Amino acid sequence: MLEQFGRFAVPNKRWRALLAGLILSLFGATSAYAAGGEVFSPVPGTPLAPKLKLKNMDGKEVSLEKLRGKVVIINFWATWCPPCRREMPSLQRLWLQHGGKTDLQIVAVNIGENAETVLDFMGTLDAAPTFTIVFDKDSAALRQWPIKGLPTTFLLDRKGRIVYRAIGGREFDSPESIAVINKLLAEEK
Repeated sequence: MLEQFGRFAVPNKRWRALLAGLILSLFGATSAYAAGGEVFSPVPGTPLAPKLKLKNMDGKEVSLEKLRGKVVIINFWATWCPPCRREMPSLQRLWLQHGGKTDLQIVAVNIGENAETVLDFMGTLDAAPTFTIVFDKDSAALRQWPIKGLPTTFLLDRKGRIVYRAIGGREFDSPESIAVINKLLAEEK
């Protein structure tokens, strides 16, 4: 059943929380970054990342567990989210600069949408993403991760621990972002 959240009808309390987090990230984290704040915030205690096993656009299962030993960027996003849409090209540029030839992997977790919606969005981009996109259609994975709004991005070390988090839109191919990623890539396996 849909519930009213301001002028919007949303499916449940979890979506209301995500919408509230999105609004906060639009006016909080994004403006802090634009004003010279950190690209990623350190996560205290570096907890082990929750399990993540979802299907990609080809229907093949992608498991976070199989990416252990690599530095992984996990980006939770949706096409209806303006900062998510804006940061997608920077993730692609980062992937083209670092992915495939290093131990860096990018997994974009689309929340609650189908492949057709995502493909339509990709058609609007100058360069469609070539990194891994998976689908969390029922938001089950979303509920397992410490997400406060969309987009939320996690940077995992080679041991699968959450080392950094970014809430709100970012330019992931910025020199500051690349420095953080390169630091993790330089750590021994």
